[in-house]
Amino acid sequence: MISLAAGAAIAVTAFVSSFITGAFGMAGGQILLAVLLYFLPVSAAMTVFSGLMFTSGLWRAALWRKHVDWRIALRVGAGLVAGYALMLSIHFVPSKPLIYLGLGLTPIIGDLAPKRFAPDVSKSPFGFVCGFVIMALQISIGAAGNVLDMFFQASPLGRHAIVATKAVVQISSQTMRFAYFGSIALAEGANADWRMFVVFMLLTFAGGSASARLLEGMSDAFFRLWTRRVILGLSAIYVARGLWLLWSGQYA
Repeated sequence: MISLAAGAAIAVTAFVSSFITGAFGMAGGQILLAVLLYFLPVSAAMTVFSGLMFTSGLWRAALWRKHVDWRIALRVGAGLVAGYALMLSIHFVPSKPLIYLGLGLTPIIGDLAPKRFAPDVSKSPFGFVCGFVIMALQISIGAAGNVLDMFFQASPLGRHAIVATKAVVQISSQTMRFAYFGSIALAEGANADWRMFVVFMLLTFAGGSASARLLEGMSDAFFRLWTRRVILGLSAIYVARGLWLLWSGQYA
């Protein structure tokens, strides 16, 4: 059961993270997951996170539906299904330090990689590869938003198409992750107040709606610049958190 103080912290984070994701198409999920992991066990945190990210993605997809590149979304979707099938056969649950380190290190590695090797999601082979890798990472290390960003940032898509198409991809991936970790949470006897979850969900709608004006007002150059800055700033925080948990022996 989530305490009132924890519920209030998660509620504020749900709004802020949805606002950031709505404006930049990324990063908000990292913030929300980090807060959920602070208050909840891994399986419960992942289940709540997936549900809220589904809600956030659904709202962004509805807001920017005319900008969705369905050709890319379907290719990535096929990769998601293949990655989910693989992870379902493994039945792996990550530890908290692994999740934090995964959140932090994947974007740093992607940023340091030579730009000529950057995977462009709009190119046929990379769409499927993107989906497969994203699904495998979302389950094995808990999140893969930064890797998804890397695939989209290397594409020629504009900011509206990036936010809209990623939202459709995230709806699919969050549904699969919800099913994966939800079954584990039920087996562990984890539960949460559904009324509190509804409040979190409504706040993700509100945050996504509030961000629309910011997205409209920025240029593509500004969008890409601040996407990179936010990703790398959060990455440094999560690497530090992961190392602290390892050092202090806090794995659950």
